[in-house]
Amino acid sequence: MAQFRAKRLDLSCYVNIKVIRDHTKRKVYEQHETERQALRYIIRNTTLPQRNRAQAQLQLSQMHAYTRFTQINNRCIMGGKSRGVFSDFRMARYPFRLHALAGDIPGVKKASW
Repeated sequence: MAQFRAKRLDLSCYVNIKVIRDHTKRKVYEQHETERQALRYIIRNTTLPQRNRAQAQLQLSQMHAYTRFTQINNRCIMGGKSRGVFSDFRMARYPFRLHALAGDIPGVKKASW
């Protein structure tokens, strides 16, 4: 993991090791996304020779785990929590509630009927 971590983090939120790790995973995934998609296309293309497809499969399996989308977790930018996070706002339930009631989140207001 240290091989991927940036020397200077561009985080403007709560910082602990889990938030740093998630930030690193997002950056690495973004860098390697096109390469992974190309390899997956080659693997699934049945018109190509089997040897090329097998080589692509081997390359894909040898890539680092952080290049996979499944490694990314939604974490709260306020507290670093991983559970109960609204993905649209990247905030956990309670901080979202506090900021919504304070009017800090545009377009969000308390429901009344």
